[in-house]
Amino acid sequence: MNWKAINRSLGPGLLFASTSIGVSHLVQSTRAGAEFGFALAGIIIAVNVFKFPFFEFGSRYAAAKGESLIDGYKRLGILPLWIYFLVIILSMFFVSAAVVFVTAGFMDNLFGISDQWPTLTLLPSIVIFLICFFILYFGKFSTLTEVIKVVGIVLLVSTLIAFVLTLLHGREPTMEGFIEPDLLNDSGIFFIIALMGWMPTALDLSTWNSLWTLEKMKDPETAPTFNQIIKEFNWGYWITAGLSLCFLTLGAYLIYGTGTEMPEGSSAFANFIINLYSTSIGQWSYWIIALASFSIMFGTSIGVLDGYSRALNHTTKLIFNQHNQSSPKGYRIAIFLISIGAFSIILFFMNQFKQLIDLATTISFVVAPLIAIANLRLVTGKHIPSKHKPSLLLIIISILGITFLTGFAAFYLWKQFL
Repeated sequence: MNWKAINRSLGPGLLFASTSIGVSHLVQSTRAGAEFGFALAGIIIAVNVFKFPFFEFGSRYAAAKGESLIDGYKRLGILPLWIYFLVIILSMFFVSAAVVFVTAGFMDNLFGISDQWPTLTLLPSIVIFLICFFILYFGKFSTLTEVIKVVGIVLLVSTLIAFVLTLLHGREPTMEGFIEPDLLNDSGIFFIIALMGWMPTALDLSTWNSLWTLEKMKDPETAPTFNQIIKEFNWGYWITAGLSLCFLTLGAYLIYGTGTEMPEGSSAFANFIINLYSTSIGQWSYWIIALASFSIMFGTSIGVLDGYSRALNHTTKLIFNQHNQSSPKGYRIAIFLISIGAFSIILFFMNQFKQLIDLATTISFVVAPLIAIANLRLVTGKHIPSKHKPSLLLIIISILGITFLTGFAAFYLWKQFL
């Protein structure tokens, strides 16, 4: 495949990668390394492996069947469709709020908004919502993917440079009297669940892959083949998985055991993360990293609002038996509703940054087994041609993944309520 063909097929996998790298990597992976060193490296690797099939099934189903996973849920019965609809309603405001809140912190750090207008603490969030709203309201899918290409490459290169230089720099010295934290206490277990919830991202977002794949396939001039769709998603996924370990390393090498506390506020956290990079690369790189970090979080915000709006619009259409195609009007109404709801969540959690992130990620993890089971049933069912069904290895990993996700979700619920 030449570069022209590769560039033409880029889209769903690229959007997935951009959406994933945001909060789960910049925030959660860095926190994992900062608070627990490399103790959670195995968990991060395991959850990336065990979640992989269910995200891949989103692209596989859409490319093979020509319809989204959401349509597939309706084929399984009205109950799975309603369950997915409830998952959207429960998660879309919290997830969107968490992503935009982090993005606003990087924006504030980059442009110094709170320094100029200290009383307008919500201004960065308002600006992010407005910009995303107008881009999605008036823009096109091709515009979205072109924006993501640029910001994704910038952050990928800067992260790899920071990772290599951090390894060369070596670990920061451990403070005297440092005691390794207990992973098995309640706070440790809660963080592990939250980390897995968005590693590499929430499993219910697998429907977005299918919706983005269908959108990419609409244009006959740029429509990729089935194999191109699968390969493009695979590249995006495993690059994303690898980057999670890079962020873990930054936290483990530069923060773990030093006595440094990660700040609560989104703007202070953004400055902290950027300083983490520039410690490795050099202070000259501060503004380059600040721009790259803001750009990828901005791309994540656009991707999340677009994905939830498409999913909500399409699910509503199927539940209420609207036979017309998902309308642009419904999509735009969904963008507006999600933006307003997410902003309301930010108002409530404005001074509880970590709690907001952990709540959003935990909700995502608890519902993950249901999504995993439905996705596996769809790609192994009679509606998919045999040549497009997953391999035996992928099915085995899926079964192990469902067991893994169900076990941890059940354990978490037991710890919380029993």
